[in-house]
Amino acid sequence: MADLTMTRLHEIMVVLQSVSLVFYFIDYLNKDRPAHRIAVRLLSIVWLLQTVFLVLYIVETKRFPILSLFEGIYFYAWLIIILSLVLQIIFRLDLPAFFLNVIGFIFMTIHTFAPNQIEQSAVGDTLRSELLFIHITFALLAYVAFSLSFVFSTLYLLLYRVLKKKKWTKQLSRLPSLKQAETAMTLSILVGIPLLFVSLVLGLEWAYVSLEVFSIVDFKIVSSFILLVIYIVVLVIKKRARFSGTNYAWVHIYAFLFVLINFLLGSQFSQFHLWY
Repeated sequence: MADLTMTRLHEIMVVLQSVSLVFYFIDYLNKDRPAHRIAVRLLSIVWLLQTVFLVLYIVETKRFPILSLFEGIYFYAWLIIILSLVLQIIFRLDLPAFFLNVIGFIFMTIHTFAPNQIEQSAVGDTLRSELLFIHITFALLAYVAFSLSFVFSTLYLLLYRVLKKKKWTKQLSRLPSLKQAETAMTLSILVGIPLLFVSLVLGLEWAYVSLEVFSIVDFKIVSSFILLVIYIVVLVIKKRARFSGTNYAWVHIYAFLFVLINFLLGSQFSQFHLWY
């Protein structure tokens, strides 16, 4: 029971840290201070839980936990979070802290779902299945966010066409404004990008601990990373004011076509993604 409880708490820490990354990403691109405060609070909770586990481990083993790679990874992730919080709270350096959090999250997932830990744990099979569950859940949430961007891009084009032809009706009054639709497109991919990134990290970790042989150039893996890059490029171009209006809406529609290809066809060309 204690082993299972520790496993659950570590999984909670990974989920909290991944959610904090979503809010950090939103704040980084939109300068959204409420999102930043939520991210800092979530990360502080993760650090507090890590500190409690670290102290309990030191008390139990009567030594400092740096004598193995497994212990070192945990201690490294703990130090990364401390440094990130110091940079944000004291020095107001949000950008370096954001990238530190990405590194800390990767190492925290490695520690939580490390092959040695899973093999030695009484709940090893549960860890594998729950890692896969979290990976798929975050991927689906990312796809939902990208779907929302597609919906708003379609509404933008419809609204633009109606306004251009001056065929406004009472039924169309329920549509969002052009500005609202464009903002919603951006916010949707702002959420979808970090969710997909988290899903890819967890998915690679699951493949590493669960499969005897897997290739990093598997079609599903490659197509998912390409999808991530596509939406990042869309966001970067938008932030540099290279795209706006109908061009921006069409880019979202074309990007969503790749989402459909990756979601519906990617698994069929994969060596180990057997979800049809």
